[in-house]
Amino acid sequence: MNDVPRETRPDDGAPARRHRLAVIGAGVMGTGITTLALGRDVDVILVDVSEDLLDKARDAVTGQLRLARMMGKLPREGATGDLVTTTRIADVADATAVVEAVTELAPLKAKVLAEVSAAVAPGTLLISNTSAVPIDEQADAVARPEDLVGIHFMNPPYLIGTAELIRGPRSGDAAVEAARELLDTLGQHGVLVGDGPGFVINRILQRMINEAARIVAEGIADPESVDAAFEGCLGHTTGPLATADLIGLDNVVDSLRVLHERTGDAGYEPCALLLDKVAAGDHGRKTGRGFFAYGGTS
Repeated sequence: MNDVPRETRPDDGAPARRHRLAVIGAGVMGTGITTLALGRDVDVILVDVSEDLLDKARDAVTGQLRLARMMGKLPREGATGDLVTTTRIADVADATAVVEAVTELAPLKAKVLAEVSAAVAPGTLLISNTSAVPIDEQADAVARPEDLVGIHFMNPPYLIGTAELIRGPRSGDAAVEAARELLDTLGQHGVLVGDGPGFVINRILQRMINEAARIVAEGIADPESVDAAFEGCLGHTTGPLATADLIGLDNVVDSLRVLHERTGDAGYEPCALLLDKVAAGDHGRKTGRGFFAYGGTS
C-alpha cells in the first residue's frame, strides 16, 4: 500500500469527487475520521493549529489505513482519497461537508463551529463529532443552525461501522439527508437519535465507566476483574475500563463533566480515581497507561 500522498494529485481532467470532506482537529478522532474517508476514496482537508501536529497526524493516518485494510475494514483495492493539511480554517471554504472533531470542551467547539460557519457557503453540511454536548447548544454558534447535525463516530471509526446521527431541534431536513448520504459514502450505518446530553451511547456508557472506576477505587474488584465480568457475563467485546482507555481518560472526564453540568445527576460527577489518573498523565492507550498498561503509545 502506498503512503498517503503529501499533496493533491494535479488536475488530470477526471471528474471531481462527490465529496471533499474537511476535518477540524487532528487528534485521535480527527485522524480516525480522516482515515475512514480516505479509505473510501473521499478527499480530506485536515486542519489543526500546528504543522507538527499535522505531520504526526499524517503518519498516524498512514498506519491506520494499513491496519484497516489488513483487517478488511476498508477496501483493499481501489483509489485512496487525497489528503491536504492546513492550519487555516479559511482553507475549508470549498468543502462539501465539515466535521468538527476538537476536544470535548463546549466553548472550543462553539468557537470552531462559528469560524467554519463563516467560511463555508450556505447549505454546506456542518457536523459536530461531539460525544456529549447537545447539538442545539452548539447551533447557537453557527450562522445557519439548519445546516448543523451531530455525528458521533465510534472510536476508531475506520474499524467500527455504526455511528449515532443526531438531529437537533433546528437541524434541517436537507442537512439530515446530506449526513445520511455522507455516512453511506463512508460505509457507515447511521442510527438516527434525538438531541440531549450524551445522546444514547454516552448517556449510558460514561456513567458505566464512572461506576466501574468507583468499584476499582473502593477495592471491590481490580480492573481486570471488572472487565472480565462484563465480557464473560454480558458478552461485551471490551469491558468498560478497557473502553475508557481506548476513548482516552481525559476525554472521558471531559464528557462526564458535560453530562454532570447539563443533567445535574451526581452519577456523572467524575470519580476521584479518574481525576487522579488524568492528572498523572495516564490517559489510556494514547499515553501507554490508563487502567491497563500498553506496549506503546497509539
